[in-house]
Amino acid sequence: MTTEKTLIRGARVLGGPAQDVLVAGESIAEVGTGLSAAGATVVEAEGLVLLPGLVDLHTHLREPGREDSETVLTGTRAAARGGFTAVHAMANTFPVADTAGVVEQVWRLGREFGYCDVQPVGAVTVGLAGKQLAELGAMHESAAGVTVFSDDGKCVDDAVIMRRALEYVKAFDGVVAQHAQEPRLTEGAQMNEGVVSAELGLGGWPAVAEESIVSRDVLLAAHVGSRVHICHLSTAGSVEIVRWAKSKGWNVTAEVTPHHLLLTDELVRSYDPVYKVNPPLRTQDDVLALRAALADGTIDCVATDHAPHPHEDKDCEWGAAAMGMVGLETALSVVQHTMVDTGLLDWAQVADRMSFRPARIGRLTGQGRPVSPGEPANLTLVDPAYRGQVNPAGFASRSRNTPYRDRELPGRVTHTFLRGRATVTDGNLA
Repeated sequence: MTTEKTLIRGARVLGGPAQDVLVAGESIAEVGTGLSAAGATVVEAEGLVLLPGLVDLHTHLREPGREDSETVLTGTRAAARGGFTAVHAMANTFPVADTAGVVEQVWRLGREFGYCDVQPVGAVTVGLAGKQLAELGAMHESAAGVTVFSDDGKCVDDAVIMRRALEYVKAFDGVVAQHAQEPRLTEGAQMNEGVVSAELGLGGWPAVAEESIVSRDVLLAAHVGSRVHICHLSTAGSVEIVRWAKSKGWNVTAEVTPHHLLLTDELVRSYDPVYKVNPPLRTQDDVLALRAALADGTIDCVATDHAPHPHEDKDCEWGAAAMGMVGLETALSVVQHTMVDTGLLDWAQVADRMSFRPARIGRLTGQGRPVSPGEPANLTLVDPAYRGQVNPAGFASRSRNTPYRDRELPGRVTHTFLRGRATVTDGNLA
């Protein structure tokens, strides 16, 4: 526990007028102008935007089992560099996080090594096999206090199993986060089904494979009266289904990844496996629909789906390459580029989509809180005027499979504070 004081001077809180923020110990002590710096470390923040610490609902930390890709230590360092103070660690580890013992292991690793809070996500089914419900209640009652459950990487395609999961988590206000992919419609699929896949001769991944599962699951959630969250929404059709479900008052939430807000299937023409991801990059029309839905609140939040892989799993022919991209260290820059600099969101709305709402969906306490006196000092300072090329050699993540290599992106996280302790200072890990 830190007892130090830090004065953040002249920051634009949520993009508004310049203010001073005094942090004392683990909490925000004062917010105002002309605050005294006596006894405090001063961070000069003129021109910088101050946000609540970002929260990611969808991070793959790979530990236990795939420490060659990422560990809790390296993944949370990457998260801190990206402005995140909390991440939800997905369950597709080795062994799978389908028992109280495994989720507690991940949770304890986060407490011991984490540069941000680590909240484990429990598997919905044993071994992600889709056949038998995992120990949902035991994982919730464990020290990790799991409230989000997902077989991400695989779809819970059995409607009966999905219904039972929704009924089970309702008892403790949990949520099932669905990877919406009808497996029989995507057998052999390599990229989005459309003009580009036809021209390249690659197996097509139809939008309806996602949309059919989204349709089924919002109906199941309404029938049960439970919460369902749709992972990495990627098609215009899925947007319309979620919009319709919300208009009915159903308890449905959804996320979009930064890469689906920016990149399209046209990039696959390069056959560079860095662009191979699940769900696949879609069309420009889909990208524009996703941006509009994030702007109007139909899509609740941005989630990175940070998916690190070792070099050998991506530096190979397209068909053999693993699916996924790293995203923690570039997420906020991509959101600024696609949503803020285009006028679709302001910084207060970025705080809503990248901190307040994901924390609320994950039922986190102490994260996604207002920048106000008495609140935990989980904070992120951003320089929105910065422009620079992405250089993965400087990543804190153990993996380098970014689709933004050498691309110029705006914005840079200069400081991240986790309960008053600086984890990033002047852009470098503290």
